[in-house]
Amino acid sequence: MRDQNPHYMGHRRRLRERFLKAGLNGFADYEVVELLLTLAIPRSDVKQPAKALIARFGYLRGILDAPLEELQKVKGIGAVTPVALQIIRAAAAQYLQQSAEGAESLADPERLLAFWRMRIGSLRDEVFEVAYLNTGYRLLRDGVDRLEEGTIDRAAVYPRRVVENAIKRGAAALILAHNHPNGHVQPSEQDKTLTRALVLAAETVHLKILDHMIVSPDEVYSFRKAGLL
Repeated sequence: MRDQNPHYMGHRRRLRERFLKAGLNGFADYEVVELLLTLAIPRSDVKQPAKALIARFGYLRGILDAPLEELQKVKGIGAVTPVALQIIRAAAAQYLQQSAEGAESLADPERLLAFWRMRIGSLRDEVFEVAYLNTGYRLLRDGVDRLEEGTIDRAAVYPRRVVENAIKRGAAALILAHNHPNGHVQPSEQDKTLTRALVLAAETVHLKILDHMIVSPDEVYSFRKAGLL
């Protein structure tokens, strides 16, 4: 007869109780991953798969950033769990965006950095996004658009489209962001030319571009901090 109370069920219960008592304080990295895996794998011990994920990807963000096919190579993970992990990641990104909407001034673009690094920093294709802000530099509701999605090394962005979308939304200011899939965040000459074109287009309708950020999973380049805006 199958064991009606396998040993891992007590371990899962203890993990949940620790979390409810003190959040993730005191959790080892693999235990945080274990806790997540219990949501997607209800009927088996997830300690070893959690440790295997940490061994392969290094830490939680590396796991959440990993492509589906890489996650599926880890023993004990299966086909459903990678999708669940990507849902968790997407939900976290949406939470960060909604937390910023209408909140404190975003004149300091550092407040959006964590959101964009989670949202686009690890993508394998280059994408270009715009955050639309009001006159108080607060993010508008649903205030981030992905305007273009390109290949591994470029995304075609049209200044006219950026300006038209900003006007439709009633924005007063913009923050631009795109990713470099190769991990190097230094701007190319094409990036600099595009930024100048976008600034000129925005100025014609009295829109202010606060920053253009280039992100990777681990780094960010700010045109504003570099003195290019």
